[in-house]
Amino acid sequence: MTEPEKLKHLLKHWIEHNDAHVKTYDEWASKAGAFGNKELSGILKEIAEESRKLKGLFEKAIEAV
Repeated sequence: MTEPEKLKHLLKHWIEHNDAHVKTYDEWASKAGAFGNKELSGILKEIAEESRKLKGLFEKAIEAV
């Protein structure tokens, strides 16, 4: 496997890993809201949203390989 092929494979893996984290952030944002911590819930939602934006950058990186 060439270095660019390895990198493309890694980038796809990182997307999957990032998606899993987004799901976890969303779940904990809901839990934080349910136990009354609206501030924490909002922060976790913001983290999830920023992480969703990363997916687009990973996809751009794949295209650039």
